[in-house]
Amino acid sequence: MASKLSSLTPITDLTIHRSPKFHTQFLQTSVVFRSFSSSSSSLHTKLLSSELNSRRNSFVCSSSLKQETVQNPTESPSPLTSSNKLVLVTGGTGGVGQLVVASLLNRNVRLRLLLRDPEKAKTLFGEHEEEKLQVMKCDTRNAGDLDPSMFEGVTHVICCTGTTAFPSRRWDGDNTPERVDWEGVRNLVSTLPRSLSRIILVSSVGVTKSNELPWSIMNLFGVLKYKKMGEDFVRNSGIPYTIIRPGRLTDGPYTSYDLNTLLKATAGERRAVLIGQGDKLVGEVSRLVVAEACIQALDIDFTEGQIYEINSVPGDGPGSNTEKWKELFKAAQIQ
Repeated sequence: MASKLSSLTPITDLTIHRSPKFHTQFLQTSVVFRSFSSSSSSLHTKLLSSELNSRRNSFVCSSSLKQETVQNPTESPSPLTSSNKLVLVTGGTGGVGQLVVASLLNRNVRLRLLLRDPEKAKTLFGEHEEEKLQVMKCDTRNAGDLDPSMFEGVTHVICCTGTTAFPSRRWDGDNTPERVDWEGVRNLVSTLPRSLSRIILVSSVGVTKSNELPWSIMNLFGVLKYKKMGEDFVRNSGIPYTIIRPGRLTDGPYTSYDLNTLLKATAGERRAVLIGQGDKLVGEVSRLVVAEACIQALDIDFTEGQIYEINSVPGDGPGSNTEKWKELFKAAQIQ
């Protein structure tokens, strides 16, 4: 399987799609203006405030850049393509995590996965040499499962663990937001070496507004409260961090498929990337976009200590071009 990765079609193409409210410059001089339209299918957009409704009608700018894949062979190589990195991923078989793992494998980045069920890794990613992919049995909800030896040599961590906001079959086995988004994150971060270069935590938009509509509905069972507690623990840990807060997740999860399918997954028309700060962004985002944002943030120095909200909308995007992602993250930062 490992020898075939280079011939597979990488995960989708993503584009830069930036609103003047969040961004002040553009990557190209050839710009197309069109109206922004959010999907009305999610709870987030159904209950938007008047301010957010007016924002929906504002014009946005989309670069005319066209890319067919996230990892275009004509682009500058990602700085993550390095044998010096060992990235540990938790939640690696979940909706975002599986895409993070597939993309990193395709970039020949060394990986270590902590999974409750290691057999799932074989189903999704196939067999790999231990030098490339290591899988360890671990449940982050149980502090006793975590041992410092699991993190020997690890340079970066991407935490993609999560569960549903409302009771569902995924809650079976005490898989609640409190146990996953709070206790699991706390246990993981408490065991991590302070020598890490970076931890990326996938959280959620609305965590600072859990008492306001529509977020109070999303938080009926505490998911936003516990995600915020997890965020705060990461921020106070002393470990370099970046927090990614996605909107409502779309595309996937592809949990019944294999690596070949994951690498060919596309975000359809929702490849344009919109990034903000201050927990003001509302909408939807492709899991593919979130996965790429996590990977790109690992090595962009100025994203350290930052929290970003991220959405995706119809349009073309930055792909895996790190320079374009730098422009997006930089333009989003609150001055």
